[in-house]
Amino acid sequence: MSGPPRILVIKHGALGDFVQALGPFAAIRNHHKDARISLLTTRPFVDFARASPYFDEVWVDHRPKPWDVPGLLRLRKLLRSSRFQMVYDLQTSERSSSYFHLMGDPPWSGIVNGCSHPHANPDRDRMHTIERQAEQLRMAGIPETPAPDLSWVKRDLKKLRLPSRYILIAPGGAPHRPGKRWPAEHFADLANRAGAKGLTSVVLGTESDDDAIARILDSCPTAMSLLGQTEILDIAAIARSAVAAVGNDTGPMHLIAAAGCPAVVLFSAESDPNLCAPRGKVTILRRESLADLPTDDVFQEMAI
Repeated sequence: MSGPPRILVIKHGALGDFVQALGPFAAIRNHHKDARISLLTTRPFVDFARASPYFDEVWVDHRPKPWDVPGLLRLRKLLRSSRFQMVYDLQTSERSSSYFHLMGDPPWSGIVNGCSHPHANPDRDRMHTIERQAEQLRMAGIPETPAPDLSWVKRDLKKLRLPSRYILIAPGGAPHRPGKRWPAEHFADLANRAGAKGLTSVVLGTESDDDAIARILDSCPTAMSLLGQTEILDIAAIARSAVAAVGNDTGPMHLIAAAGCPAVVLFSAESDPNLCAPRGKVTILRRESLADLPTDDVFQEMAI
């Protein structure tokens, strides 16, 4: 077969998981310097992945249902359109594992039975995502995995009219898991305290966070909302110039931490920081219920 070796990486999301795969992406790129590397991901991460230095092409996985025979056939045709010398399944889900047979059992790093480079650690599900993926790659012959890096992100932020000195607040989280959210009133209190020190609180979020953001803005007139105005790459660039950041265990906090911003990340009993916490200049605060976490504790850890 002529041309460079072909490598496929599979990683769907969510956002925090995708950010924590940036180190493995870089490790695979460094290990296969002369290869053509494709990424199979989902729609929300396509632009982010295409802007990164790790992939030559990015494919969208529409994740067809088992009964969607035409969709499965299209996916099978796509995955078999290149004769991949290696597949790195960083999603390691039931769905992504099923692609092993769909592709005709190519050389494969993952957890599917019969693959050539299995991550054969029975305790893998009790490992932090970053250590788990690094170990998976070591077992596939890639010895070193760097930390997530966003230094390659370039964005023009003039349109956002950011203040000269600001902190970032990420009060949102998955709508179906309200227990992962610190009360909006506490974020508002924190924003007012930051304002007293001459810092503007820049609040990030999507439409599902509009109620929390509205309550913060109502209580803190100096706060600034970027609701619905930021893409993934924007958040990374914004974080590089922030004095500090605070937020719930949610995807934007992984971006903020990977960009090098000092961050305080808030965890409840609904998720385990030992398995998934952002890495970097990060302080973890955890309570069984985040309603019991005083603003004083968070403000003190932010050291602003």
